[in-house]
Amino acid sequence: MTPAAAGLRFYRDIFRIPGARPFVGATLVGRLPMSALSLSTVFLITHVTDGYAAAGAVAAGGALCYALVVPQIGYAVDRFGQSRVLRPVAAAFGVAGALFVLAARSGAPGWLLFAAGAAFGALMPPLSALVRARWSHMTAADTSGTLLRSSYSFESVADELIFVIGPLLVSTVVLVHPSAGVVTVTVCGVAGCLLLAAQRRTEPPVLPRAPGGGRAMSSAGLRLVCGVYVCTAAMFAGWELSTMAFVDTYGQPWMVGGVLATYAVGSAVGGLWYGARQWRSPLDRQFLLALGAVVVGVGPLFAMPGVAALWAFSLFSGVLVAPTVIAGYSLVRQGLPAAGLTEGMAWLSTAVGVGRALGVLTVGVVADAHGARWAYAVTLACGCAGLLVALAGARQLRALAAARFTDAA
Repeated sequence: MTPAAAGLRFYRDIFRIPGARPFVGATLVGRLPMSALSLSTVFLITHVTDGYAAAGAVAAGGALCYALVVPQIGYAVDRFGQSRVLRPVAAAFGVAGALFVLAARSGAPGWLLFAAGAAFGALMPPLSALVRARWSHMTAADTSGTLLRSSYSFESVADELIFVIGPLLVSTVVLVHPSAGVVTVTVCGVAGCLLLAAQRRTEPPVLPRAPGGGRAMSSAGLRLVCGVYVCTAAMFAGWELSTMAFVDTYGQPWMVGGVLATYAVGSAVGGLWYGARQWRSPLDRQFLLALGAVVVGVGPLFAMPGVAALWAFSLFSGVLVAPTVIAGYSLVRQGLPAAGLTEGMAWLSTAVGVGRALGVLTVGVVADAHGARWAYAVTLACGCAGLLVALAGARQLRALAAARFTDAA
């Protein structure tokens, strides 16, 4: 069997696990909000207020509230199980979406519109954390870790696909009515939650916490990975904004989508490649090497001579994005007790949200004041900060990689 065929076999094997296909289908529907919720909010608010400042404030408020709420949802899932938590989350998200549309359509005062939009963002179902916890449970019998790595690789590729399809879908339906984007996001989120809650066969069991076991963030390793994710998320968000500014200066507006899509394609290819190989090096070393390569890939961007060179280089620079994310999630899965796994992965989502907000804010100010090339330089600084944090905490990363808490998940 050729290496390529063996790699594809790993992906076939994860979908041969009983119950895998139905729950994957449910989460593909339910995760559309993560790629389109902010965009749908901006479309609706700009239609009502005719301004981007209010839309940005509502979207940022929702993102901040989500960062605070999602670890609590993860903690509840670990204590009560996915199905018992998903149903009320679906109901709350559906009500929040309906109230948001109602407030916008009825000409509600600004404070009420902000509150409704923030609640809509805060209650977005955190299905990315739940689906990875479910894969962890389903692949626990494979002591080699190959099936888990392949499943996480597939999820990273699926995330990239969702981030392509979601904005396209919302941008299309708002042509029918400005509120159609929020309605679409709400329906997909609610449907995905209910469909996943119905998949009891693959649901991880509720496990008792060890005596004296605290919350997930009591783990020094998790805190370290979250710190790295804040920096790398700031880097990725800064890259997107810097690229928009670069193309606006040196190219045409239509080129932005092509460059961003090329970066996503590179990440998807890297994720498939990473998950189709058997790795002998420890997870902490894989994480550090992938992170270092991603930062190196960002390094030359400030010196690109034009959009054509940037476009071509984006495919290369995006290749190790997904492996970095996969290795980070795998470290958390390896190093946390199964009873707190969903909460731990939810904290990673919080770190990404905080990092993206900081990256957009910082890089946006630099891009306005000094241009795209300096914005890329700040983006590189964010990545270097993440790499320095990871290297400084190499001992904690090694401890996560050496732990075997979740083998029985």
